[in-house]
Amino acid sequence: MTELRDFDLNLLVAFKYLMEELNVSRAAQKMFVSPSAMSHVLQRLRQQLDDPVLVKTPQGMAPTQRALDLLEPVDVVLREVEKLIQPPEAFSAETSRRRLVIATTDYIELILLPSLTETLGQLAPNIEIFIREPHRKLPERALAENPVDFMIGFDVNLTPPPHIRCETLFDDRMTSVVRRDHPTLTGDDMTFDQFMAGNHMLISRRESGTGLIDDWLEQRGMSRKIGLILPNFLSAPLIVASTDHILSLPQRLAERFVELAPLKILPTPIDLPLYKLVMSWHPLQEKDPAHAWLREQIMETCRRITQKRPTLALVSDRGNDEKHRIDLG
Repeated sequence: MTELRDFDLNLLVAFKYLMEELNVSRAAQKMFVSPSAMSHVLQRLRQQLDDPVLVKTPQGMAPTQRALDLLEPVDVVLREVEKLIQPPEAFSAETSRRRLVIATTDYIELILLPSLTETLGQLAPNIEIFIREPHRKLPERALAENPVDFMIGFDVNLTPPPHIRCETLFDDRMTSVVRRDHPTLTGDDMTFDQFMAGNHMLISRRESGTGLIDDWLEQRGMSRKIGLILPNFLSAPLIVASTDHILSLPQRLAERFVELAPLKILPTPIDLPLYKLVMSWHPLQEKDPAHAWLREQIMETCRRITQKRPTLALVSDRGNDEKHRIDLG
């Protein structure tokens, strides 16, 4: 019994042409080989099949019964192989019913999803967006196996390995919001002493109930008073608007909150770096036409978001009359 690993599958292509032409020379032309090379291929085919395949008759070459029996199944196999090696069909956004799975936070739900959903509704009305809760660790296996298309989050929270694809979408900076009629923060600025004396609200998914500002303070031997810790931003603007809490959060999110509740934005009087929002995906999805199209829609939506936003420069007083510039752009 011939094992598949011992059979030269290229012989099936030669078999197809030999059966079409019933002539070694004409089959050789279709294979782009010499007649002598084609004769050698026919000999190998006979050996592999243990059958003459084609025999000489006064009327020319005639196929054996075994060859006739193989003609249709070989044709089916070769047509399936042709389908396999063809490039994928062009992606059609208008007709695609793909589900776009994004592992991300409510920051993205508020900042990116409204514009992205509007764009996809116009260009790809049948695509479904499914938002999943992110894990503390980048879901590499989920990205590889494709239940998750993208992971979107800030670079300080994601630590993707080098082989994972990453694209920076935009930057954001930490700022603060308080209610407009806050009893002590009455101006448009906030000193470091006022910040440290305030009662803070924190959005954190950490087990410790801390955030990036707390990391910064701990490194300097300080801590702030936290009165409320929430896992997401959903109710945050309404709570801040009815309390004296200070909520520190990304600037782009703060701008949305002041549209939803009677709040005002104050610069956070701490030298924190810009945070990069990044989109990660597995290299296995790199050449998928649908995936590539969706990546471009996300990046284009983020470009529009950044173009709408002005650059602000404020000066903050950090106690002891130390001045430093905070770029909110």
